[in-house]
Amino acid sequence: MKRVIKVLYYFTLSVSMLVGLWHFFVPDMFDWYSYLPMQYESLIVGIDYTNYCFSALLFGSSLVLILLGKSALSLNFETVVFYTFLTAVWVFRACLSTFIEPWPLEPVPAAAIGQLVGALVLAVLMTAVTISLWRERSKTKA
Repeated sequence: MKRVIKVLYYFTLSVSMLVGLWHFFVPDMFDWYSYLPMQYESLIVGIDYTNYCFSALLFGSSLVLILLGKSALSLNFETVVFYTFLTAVWVFRACLSTFIEPWPLEPVPAAAIGQLVGALVLAVLMTAVTISLWRERSKTKA
């Protein structure tokens, strides 16, 4: 079981990091600006800042947790809390797209469905790792 958790830990963080990296290029890939009137330059800048900061935080947090993998898998409290926070971010993202405001199917249905499935799978896997880390920690610290 420990080996499975270790593999899932690094897998989920690698996917999370790649999503963060990919997000830097999303505005150009999907031509976000074609949907906005160009007279709203401050709105475009705000969207860019939000996207770039989110991308940097997601990429950076995931990378730091990969570098701290040995610490997390040895059940260091602070590192497990940090991983739990990133798990909460992905669970929030999955809940947001599932229950609150689903991604519109137009203009690219595959992107909407892919984001939903990807976020749900990552949230479930990260939740499983988080629960396992906390259970293991409570056994060893009791």
